[in-house]
Amino acid sequence: MDLYLVRHAIAEERDAERWPDDAARPLTSRGRSRFRRAAHGLAEAVPAPGVLLSSPYERSWATAELLEREAAWPAPRALPALAPGTAPHELLETVLAEAGDAAVVALVGHEPDLHRLASYLLTGSPAALVMEWHKGGVACVRWDGPPRAGAATLAWQLPPRILRRLGR
Repeated sequence: MDLYLVRHAIAEERDAERWPDDAARPLTSRGRSRFRRAAHGLAEAVPAPGVLLSSPYERSWATAELLEREAAWPAPRALPALAPGTAPHELLETVLAEAGDAAVVALVGHEPDLHRLASYLLTGSPAALVMEWHKGGVACVRWDGPPRAGAATLAWQLPPRILRRLGR
């Protein structure tokens, strides 16, 4: 199984007056534009997933919708466990239950949660690995056997600037 971990695109800065509920904070117009090109690059570089799961937060959901429109990925499904704060072991269990028999699954979420999840999948510990992960960046972890913590390998990681170049 391949698991694509997609960090949401560039969002507006936190502002409690404009978005009292941080879940409603949207992407910037620049974030949408740049990620649109990155999604084209993803479409050129990797196979589309069979399942696309997204945090229900506005910025992640909008990123997932761009993947559907621009990269011809499947329609996103909201997964509340991808909202900030879910422990990696709980997130893995939930994702596996939602994935069914899909060989490639994509998650759209937030930092530092994606970082902790990647570390957990690759090392067995959510705090053992440090990765630089820009907004709109994507990593792929892969299992050759049954998906479990500490048994994945990092197949690739693509920063948004490379994805945008691929999408030209």
